[in-house]
Amino acid sequence: MGITSNDAAPRAVLLRFLFLLCIGCKCLASEVEATQTATLAVDASPQLARKIPDTLFGIFFEEINHAGAGGIWAELVSNRGFEAGGLHTPSNIDPWSIIGDDSSVFVETDRTSCFSRNIVALRMEVLCDNCPTGGVGVYNPGFWGMNIEEGKVYNLVMFVKSPETTDLTVSLTSSNGLQNLASATVTVSGESNWIKVEQKLVAKGTNRTSRLQITTNKKGVVWFDQVSLMPEDTYKGHGFRTELISMILDLKPRFLRFPGGCFVEGGWLRNAFRWRESIGPWEERPGHFGDVWHYWTDDGLGYYEFLQLAEDLGTEPIWVFNNGVSHNDEVDTVAIAPFVKDVLDSIEFARGSANSTWGSVRAAMGHPEPFPVKYVAIGNEDCGKKFYRGNYLKFYNAIRQAYPDIQMISNCDGSSTPLDHPADLYDFHVYNDSKTLFNMKSTFDRTSRSGPKAFVSEYAVWRGDAGRGSLLASLAEAAFLTGLEKNRWNPDAIVFNSWQHYGTPSYWMQTLFRESSGAMFHPTTISSSYSGSLAASAITWQDSENSFLRVKVINFGSDAVTLTISTSGLQASINALGSTATVLTSADVMDENSFSNPTKVVPVKSDLSNAAEQMQVTLAPRSFSSFDLALAQSKLVAEM
Repeated sequence: MGITSNDAAPRAVLLRFLFLLCIGCKCLASEVEATQTATLAVDASPQLARKIPDTLFGIFFEEINHAGAGGIWAELVSNRGFEAGGLHTPSNIDPWSIIGDDSSVFVETDRTSCFSRNIVALRMEVLCDNCPTGGVGVYNPGFWGMNIEEGKVYNLVMFVKSPETTDLTVSLTSSNGLQNLASATVTVSGESNWIKVEQKLVAKGTNRTSRLQITTNKKGVVWFDQVSLMPEDTYKGHGFRTELISMILDLKPRFLRFPGGCFVEGGWLRNAFRWRESIGPWEERPGHFGDVWHYWTDDGLGYYEFLQLAEDLGTEPIWVFNNGVSHNDEVDTVAIAPFVKDVLDSIEFARGSANSTWGSVRAAMGHPEPFPVKYVAIGNEDCGKKFYRGNYLKFYNAIRQAYPDIQMISNCDGSSTPLDHPADLYDFHVYNDSKTLFNMKSTFDRTSRSGPKAFVSEYAVWRGDAGRGSLLASLAEAAFLTGLEKNRWNPDAIVFNSWQHYGTPSYWMQTLFRESSGAMFHPTTISSSYSGSLAASAITWQDSENSFLRVKVINFGSDAVTLTISTSGLQASINALGSTATVLTSADVMDENSFSNPTKVVPVKSDLSNAAEQMQVTLAPRSFSSFDLALAQSKLVAEM
């Protein structure tokens, strides 16, 4: 699963939602021109059931489209350390701007910071003797306007230096500065040393496109660096946006792959993600330019925070590290040793005792207990690069010797031909049109059952079929997922701005797979002349109180289907009471959700009154239907 932001215009207004489930009644969609017939046989006999791995479904996070900086990471200030313009000063301070004009205030970057790893600071010289009402200074609009909400507390931290005692006013205001939402005065004593200023701001109003401003009326010079504004109510107090994390939790992910794909490689190695520079006190982190996705990150969301997020989500962390390869340059295998040592140190940071060299750094950051890293990916999509295989073996052998239990993931595809190097898993990525991805539901049917296992960490319908999150894309992806269930991750799924968020149809489709990890898989057979447009899977799963047979069916075609579902081999009877049907569909296959209509394409749930060992349902054209058949409590519980 991916997460993305939307800082452009709101998504197109979509058509009304159309619910086309017909159970024991006349079809609601009278305009359907043709109805096909099909039979789906589910064999739930214990001898054919297979347990799905507990870690089947998870999420892939990448710092792309501000998914982290400005997204799940709750920092409100963009370019908080003034480093985004580069080390050569004076430099661009975007998105910071001045309050006043060049006759009243002069602002430039220089290299006078107290932090050796991020030396750039902002120098502000106030030129006016009689400054305008409200003072002059600087402001920061955040990533796309700061979402400030009435009654909430925001923690401001900044480092300041001034040769003379100066009063600064820190305020949260509307985008034009006219509405004051919160304000406080802080006094900077006239010293030559930098001081740390901490101030709580309580909002007395709500504004979705606010800004932070720092002003003064006194003539003189003030330096600023590492200006941070964080809401106090982050998820578990760990710095993540609560409402976005809640959507991730609803997917019940079992693993978290981080910190990305191309973000890990970098366009050039000098811009690749470096874990060492993303740990320790946030104000000392240098940040870096993500040259693949073309924006600066201050790395407040760093290696430690990703490990903490995996723990908070209750998922297995999967650490994707750079193997000396970027999009445009590579390290020769004969010189890869320092990169190998760097990765071994990163694993010690996560897994080492609080007394170890790097484990002690983790402990000092507030987590004395180790993080349980059991999986690492050696690079991202680098298999065809000149030095990948040589570099891979250096990493593989060193990690195997130091940490024999860690499972290592190769970038090379072993789905059709055996790998020519040792690996515990191989990474499988696919981006294609909807028809191709739908037809890939059988991709792993013919894959060898010996050797490394497949790790499908990236897949998506893309380009024209995908739109900006279409129903069509979600149906093809759902069909592909049924193949993964059978054989034992995802496009942008959560869209957000500073204050709104919604799930795409692909997100809602994935919620119908969240019970699959650890469930029992049962073989299915479709009989129909229309079967080329259908995909299905069946599992038995349990919640805290009940057991269910879940039958998922994707109708990728443009005709409605009268489907007869028959089950055999169940160790318990089916109860209509408690059985439900959930359908994801819409009037147009290219329909999308949007900020103006966030629930246009969402699953619709209803009671399944005719649930039985054999029953008939009608599948809407272009739909994903999930039938949860409640099972009477019997020895099924013991079997599972």
